[in-house]
Amino acid sequence: FPIAKIAAKLAVGYTLDELMNDITGGRTPASFEPSIDYVVTKIPRFNFEKFSGANDRLTTQMKSVGEVMAIGRTQQESLQKALRGLEVGATGFDPKVSLDDPEALTKIRRELKDAGSDRIWYIADAFRAGLSVDGVFNLTNVDRWFLVQIEELVRLEEQVAEAGINGLNKDFLRTLKRKGFADARLAKLAGVAESEIRKLRHSYGLHPVYKRVDTCAAEFATDTAYMYSTYEEECESNPTNDRPKVMVLGGGPNRIGQGIEFDYCCVHASLALREDGYETIMVNCNPETVSTDYDTSDRLYFEPVTLEDVLEIVRIEKPKGVIVQYGGQTPLKLARELEAAGVPVIGTSPDAIDRAEDRERFQQAVNRLGLKQPAN
Repeated sequence: FPIAKIAAKLAVGYTLDELMNDITGGRTPASFEPSIDYVVTKIPRFNFEKFSGANDRLTTQMKSVGEVMAIGRTQQESLQKALRGLEVGATGFDPKVSLDDPEALTKIRRELKDAGSDRIWYIADAFRAGLSVDGVFNLTNVDRWFLVQIEELVRLEEQVAEAGINGLNKDFLRTLKRKGFADARLAKLAGVAESEIRKLRHSYGLHPVYKRVDTCAAEFATDTAYMYSTYEEECESNPTNDRPKVMVLGGGPNRIGQGIEFDYCCVHASLALREDGYETIMVNCNPETVSTDYDTSDRLYFEPVTLEDVLEIVRIEKPKGVIVQYGGQTPLKLARELEAAGVPVIGTSPDAIDRAEDRERFQQAVNRLGLKQPAN
């Protein structure tokens, strides 16, 4: 339930049994012990590349500028969704070092022992380089349970790389998707385009279903549409068709140059659309925002803002259009691919967005109009 709201009421004298849980529509009190049937992973977002000379070693001092949150049915699924939601160019456990480098193992050991912002990827590299769970534990003191989860994902990656796309039968691909592997990551491992993996997955009829965050493991019915994806059988999203829908893509984790100002825009877009009679759908993965409050929009999908994840939500919700302009660079980068996939992009066209952002195309437009522009 909303912690700030409940905490404020407790501070003025209410007790938990007097306060109702809005997530379940008031069917349970705040004192009702939650039953959780999902796993949440949070990963901090660092921006050391913006500060040359900054010490990127992790200490007791906070150095992150934002965070990403992901929800899944298993720890592996949740973790891999969080990694691709970070927007650091990773589609999962992408390697940080080439094992052909004679200094690779030395660098991996150094990164494991002296923690930096990329250590979780170096843990995967350590397993690729042949280190054991105990060996990695001795260098990191990360609980062995978590290390075993990462090691298993690395071994699955090796199977995909060895078998290629022809080895991805329906059962194996379903297993991989249930463990959180993105189409983009599988494409890299198999040496094919992401679109080929997506086409193969669709040919098998493999699509995610959406479960609701209800704090009671579906013991009570809930009207709160707060969803996350997973590869199981029953879908709980139950999309409605009584009003036209518009989807707003959020900005993902905060970072230097893209923060809460974009969240403000997304929230007010959602509120304005509601006033005009539209059903609003928010897609975001940043737990620090107002846009990811369950009551800001009619339907919230707590998902990474990537092409794969957005297309699957569009498939099930069928909105009249998607707004990409309010979330900053994160959704803007998806505009052309969404348009190519047949998704209606509302407002400024993807081509106009590109013409404004591409310096050469912008300069050509300025010259054609006979306007003056400083050299750049």
